[in-house]
Amino acid sequence: MKITIIYDNTSYQKNLKKDWGFSALIEYHNKNILFDTGTNGEILLANMKKLNIDPQKIEQVFISHYHYDHTGGLSAFLNKNRNIEILAPPSFRGIHNDVVVKYYDSPQEISDDIYTTGEIAGIEQSLCLKNKKGIVIIVGCSHPGIEKIIKVASQFGKPYALIGGFHGFNDYPILKDLEIISAIHCTQHIKEIKQNYPDKYVEGGAGKIYTL
Repeated sequence: MKITIIYDNTSYQKNLKKDWGFSALIEYHNKNILFDTGTNGEILLANMKKLNIDPQKIEQVFISHYHYDHTGGLSAFLNKNRNIEILAPPSFRGIHNDVVVKYYDSPQEISDDIYTTGEIAGIEQSLCLKNKKGIVIIVGCSHPGIEKIIKVASQFGKPYALIGGFHGFNDYPILKDLEIISAIHCTQHIKEIKQNYPDKYVEGGAGKIYTL
């Protein structure tokens, strides 16, 4: 399993453009899934080029929620590749009819060892990837609350990694059973999360690659 952060507020690789927003590429079981599309399509595509990511090789776009910092780059991406499926929460609309869109309102399997929590609290879905260690949860902004997201993800296996935006999350004991914690994008309390879990915390940012 390989996860590459393409778009983030900070840059892990200094040659990449940082900007408010989030996007990541998940490579798993011979599938290439783009998780969200950041804010600006030009930045998204420029960072993809520097990371040697070919838009034509992406088969699915997973949209966590409808906020612009997660969907703003979608049109630019579709100009490069329309032969994809978009996996979206029901609250996300306005996609052109010539693109295949699947909506998820409940937890379910997308393909082998790849799951969605479905839209939680009417706003956001998270992506869950299962390997021998457990469940890797990729979150956009965690608007429904991390405790609720972890609870839903737990039906697929034992959560062991959480990567993405944590927003204003500060109930730190909820993370105690995780082995890997990487809080990026909109996370307001990164310093405190690091202090609570120094041995589990992994720095993120555009260009960060996780091999799990």
